[in-house]
Amino acid sequence: MSDTATTSSGTPVRRSLPSMMTMTDRAASRLRTLYDGANKGQILRIALASRGCSGMSYEMDFVESASPTDEEIVDHGLKLLVDRKATLFLIGTVMDYEIKDLESGFTFTNPNEKGRCGCGESFHV
Repeated sequence: MSDTATTSSGTPVRRSLPSMMTMTDRAASRLRTLYDGANKGQILRIALASRGCSGMSYEMDFVESASPTDEEIVDHGLKLLVDRKATLFLIGTVMDYEIKDLESGFTFTNPNEKGRCGCGESFHV
């Protein structure tokens, strides 16, 4: 007897892969505002840069179109681009938008992070 689950036709059941990235309602609302305003016709592109005390930090830019090395994500009906080199480090990441007393901005909750530097600017996996 096998421990592998199968469908009624006998084919193995495949587990669904976790989303590379998702965004909260707040992040989607803010991104929609940006897409409809000053960044109309542009797409948010997310990448990872080597910098900071811990090694990697999030990099966001608005671009006119995808490059050949970009992966496309659609969530809440909004398109995002992710640099293909960053995909393995971002699996399961949730993008949020936080409003604080002195600053506002997109934040990332990344289950792959193993630690952050003291200032919070960079992380390592």
